[in-house]
Amino acid sequence: MSSNIDNRIKTLIVAGGCFWGIQTYYSRVKGVLRTETGYTGGVQDFPKYEEVCTQSTGHCESVKIDYDSQQTNIIKILDHYFHIVDPTSLNYQRGDIGTHYRSAIFYFTLEDKEIIEQYIECIKEFYLEKIVVQVLPASDFWPAEDYHQNYLDKNPSGYCHIGPKHFKKISLIDNYKGN
Repeated sequence: MSSNIDNRIKTLIVAGGCFWGIQTYYSRVKGVLRTETGYTGGVQDFPKYEEVCTQSTGHCESVKIDYDSQQTNIIKILDHYFHIVDPTSLNYQRGDIGTHYRSAIFYFTLEDKEIIEQYIECIKEFYLEKIVVQVLPASDFWPAEDYHQNYLDKNPSGYCHIGPKHFKKISLIDNYKGN
C-alpha cells in the first residue's frame, strides 16, 4: 500500500529550449519535489545528447517534474512554464534552434490533458500569434547524461535562454492567488 505522499505526487514533462534552465527554474518552484533532465517524444531507445542534437531521433530536450499536489497544482506548473518559454515560437527559444528545442507539454493522465488544453484556450487571447506548444501523451523518458543533471548548479555561468529575470518572479507566481 502506498503512503499518502505517494498519492499526492504528480508528474508532468515539459520542453522548451535548453533543458538546463528549465530544470534549474523548476527546482526552485514551491511544491516541486524533483526535476530530471532527459529526452522524450522521439523514436530511438536510449538516445544520447549528441544524437538528439542531430534532430534525427525525434526527441526534445525535456524536464520531468514531480510535484506535491497539496503544495502546488498543474495550473501553477503551467503558469511557470508559460513564463519561461515563448509559446508562439516553433522549434526556437532565443538562441536554441531546432526540433529538439521545441515547446511541448507531455501529460500522464487524460485529466491533465484536459486541464492543459483548457489553460491554453484561456490564455491564447493574450498572444498576438498562435500558441504552438505541443500537448502530447507522455512517452518514454530517457534521462540525460549525468553532466546535464543540475548543470547550472555546477556551471552557474552556463548558457541558457532562461535568465535571472525569470528566477526573480518564481515567488510571485507561486504566491499568486488569482481567480
